[in-house]
Amino acid sequence: MLVFHGGNATTAYNLLACRFLLDKFHIYAVDTIGHPGKSAETTLSPNNYDYGKWGGEVISGLGFQKMRCFGGSFGAGILAKTMCVAPEKIEKAVLHVPSGIKNAPAINLISMAFPMMLYWVTHKQKWLIKTILPMAVSQDNIDSDAFETAKCSIDNAKIKAGMPSNVVPRDMRKCLAPTLVLAGEKDCMFPAKRVIPQAEKIITNCTAYLLQGRGHMHRLTETEEQMILQFLM
Repeated sequence: MLVFHGGNATTAYNLLACRFLLDKFHIYAVDTIGHPGKSAETTLSPNNYDYGKWGGEVISGLGFQKMRCFGGSFGAGILAKTMCVAPEKIEKAVLHVPSGIKNAPAINLISMAFPMMLYWVTHKQKWLIKTILPMAVSQDNIDSDAFETAKCSIDNAKIKAGMPSNVVPRDMRKCLAPTLVLAGEKDCMFPAKRVIPQAEKIITNCTAYLLQGRGHMHRLTETEEQMILQFLM
């Protein structure tokens, strides 16, 4: 299985959230090109299908004709665009709090901009927490790993603000692979009330799941992890 991580993070952090997959699958986890990590620093446009073409090239480069894939947030947007440009390479897909289906207006993120600027100026932890909080809904969801990963990226890398744009419905319908979409009810970037209806409309073989009360950053329950495993097996 191929796993795509979220934006401005690394696959090392993402594998912490994907631990429940490790006993059942041989995981290939790549650092997204242009983002923090060990892949090339070349930045691709999130507004076209460049990342989808890259996703298809990764599958071919690994020596597979098709793969089961899991993507979260920005990584789910990469996977969605791969489904559009290389549908024959996707065996099954899980899109977790996905970008690229029906994103919320960018103005929804304005509450993150001011505290981030204050963090850049002061380097005080409280401002970094306030930057992350709109995505986490509750401070309980900002564990030490999430905090340190965000801090590392903001302190040492150029933050990529743009998320993968919404896929073209007619392109997405080309992909017949079974697809599980999990969207957060309180996700400020990709809210379930926008994502789920659109996913059910444009994905041919779609199963949608509402993450009740959850924002963009959250923990999956054991039941939800088992549901994902059963879907992928």
